[in-house]
Amino acid sequence: MENDFIIKLLPNLIEYTDEFVISIKQTIVMLSISGGFSFVLGIALGTTLVVTRKGNILENTFIHKSIDNVINLFRSIPFVILIAALLPVTRIIVGTGIGVKGAIFPLIVGCTPFFIRQVDLALSSVDKGVIEAAASMGVSPLGIMVRVYWRESIPALARSTTITAISLLGLTAMGGAVGGGGLGAFVIRYGLNRYMNDIIYVSVFIILIFVSIIQFIGNLIVRKTTH
Repeated sequence: MENDFIIKLLPNLIEYTDEFVISIKQTIVMLSISGGFSFVLGIALGTTLVVTRKGNILENTFIHKSIDNVINLFRSIPFVILIAALLPVTRIIVGTGIGVKGAIFPLIVGCTPFFIRQVDLALSSVDKGVIEAAASMGVSPLGIMVRVYWRESIPALARSTTITAISLLGLTAMGGAVGGGGLGAFVIRYGLNRYMNDIIYVSVFIILIFVSIIQFIGNLIVRKTTH
């Protein structure tokens, strides 16, 4: 009786269960790989943006303005347009412009500038007095970055990473509109184009679960690291 009810409630999802599972795995792969690269690049470039700002430990107007202008440029381009614009470069780098492989590079390019700005805001909130005290004790610039900027900003960076990961999850779904794979492509192919509403609703539910997990992990890190 229960099986009959589920079949009646979710007929299309049951028919395409295998593809649905594959699309979930593809979303996780895109989120993990592009998120990992974006995190590393964002921390590195975001820290560089902060320490090269006027009055900071490695003041360098040229480097600061260069990074700042590139961030503003890429953040101003809608992601769907960015994917199309990067298509030739994506093909050179990964050999294809479609599917999961073809979506990862544009996801990194689209997500990293957003995360750099988040890192900038997080690190800029560090008390300048603590930075000056560390510098006066002879701590090297690299030491100040790691032991002062990063260490003091862990809760803020955790919040920034959480926001960025949720935003990136939305970009993976948007990438499905141009053949990027994952849940976005699955919903468009079946839910939207073939009017299979059960696929749409269950996919939305899965996305909400992903968001809840990301938010839970982020909140947990914030609670554990807040002094």
